[in-house]
Amino acid sequence: MDLNDLMFIRAAISVAHKSRENGNHPFGALLVDDNGNILLEAENTVVTEKDCTGHAETNLMREVSRKYERDFLARCTLYTSTEPCPMCSGAIFWGNVRRVVYGLSEKHLYKMIGDNTEEVLYLPCREVFRRGWKSIEVVGPVLEEEARKVHEDFWK
Repeated sequence: MDLNDLMFIRAAISVAHKSRENGNHPFGALLVDDNGNILLEAENTVVTEKDCTGHAETNLMREVSRKYERDFLARCTLYTSTEPCPMCSGAIFWGNVRRVVYGLSEKHLYKMIGDNTEEVLYLPCREVFRRGWKSIEVVGPVLEEEARKVHEDFWK
């Protein structure tokens, strides 16, 4: 992890704030190439698009896989405000992104959500990626306290 990782995770948290302001769940993601250029960012759109698969990371992977070749994506990093869920981890795996940096851990997110939902599938992204036949580096949690703030009072 380096200073660029901190800058980009803060940018992903900023996207999560926008997502919440736009009426969606507070999750954001962005893709950065190996030269440090932000290629695309994506918000959660579960509420506004009425799409249960509209998670920020899955939205991002849908778009980038249309625009970029798999070999190029293997050299990119996906930054996300919160640890990717199993569905999003699958999208990242199939899209061939080989590095993920996240802010808030799944464990701490679910502590914040508490008993407010039965929509919990606890399966850390490292475990999902470990089941695949390619290596995906995972860095996180990073700046977890900053990443947690976008969720305050949302899940009540």
